[in-house]
Amino acid sequence: MASVATVALLAILGAGLSAQQPTPAPITKAPAATNPLQGDEAAIKYGMGLFRSRCADCHGVDARGVRSPDLTQVWASGRTDEGLFLTVKNGVPNTEMPANARMFDHEVWQVLAYLRTLAAPASTDPPRGNAENGQRLYRANCASCHRVNGVGGRLGPDLSRIGSARARDAMVRRIRGAVEDFRPGYEPVTLTQDNGQAIHGVKKNEDLFSVQIMDTRERIQGYEKDKMKEVANDTKSAMPPFGTDRLSASDLDDVVRYLQTLRGFDTAVK
Repeated sequence: MASVATVALLAILGAGLSAQQPTPAPITKAPAATNPLQGDEAAIKYGMGLFRSRCADCHGVDARGVRSPDLTQVWASGRTDEGLFLTVKNGVPNTEMPANARMFDHEVWQVLAYLRTLAAPASTDPPRGNAENGQRLYRANCASCHRVNGVGGRLGPDLSRIGSARARDAMVRRIRGAVEDFRPGYEPVTLTQDNGQAIHGVKKNEDLFSVQIMDTRERIQGYEKDKMKEVANDTKSAMPPFGTDRLSASDLDDVVRYLQTLRGFDTAVK
């Protein structure tokens, strides 16, 4: 058992260490409109380390998204340095993105300076399309599988913030049916039972002995692999391609325009 003197000494040392590590002050004024550290090689290096230690679990080491949005698309989607700074500091309500009020301002700018080096170029195409008609088309064709602000299906990814996480070109590719990586939790899978019956769904969890899926009726089901004839990872998304025979160029513009308005529960996100 530690002596009273030892405990007292540890308390004094702990207090000394705390005094040497000041807590960052809260934001009392608006941040700079543009990143003051953009292009600074030292800032980019430190930003990479901060991102990988604090952000990569959700956004991926390459920043292309795991459980959270693809950050290589955020500037191309219209986000600003100032808006992203505030998002990092304050978090996003009703999501897994926490507030980071204890991060120093220069650390936030370092992370953003690093992410700028990974960013996709902004589109030169001016906004086009009718968002109101796009919303109608979305509800008719997409809402059964995707959710927006708590409304819709669960088989596909939540699209509540897609307008701040994907550029127009990326949305068009996905809708038209280009092959892209599947987000974890949404990889298509087909289980074949011994009687030949196939079960389709998206994979939620897997280990050496079992697999958990969400089937096409949105039921979470677990299966033992040794009781299945085959467990096959599909190469095609559960989302059907929307070619010009299903969605005209004009209607596509409308759907994308609507998706660009989806920036989370806070419509003022910049």
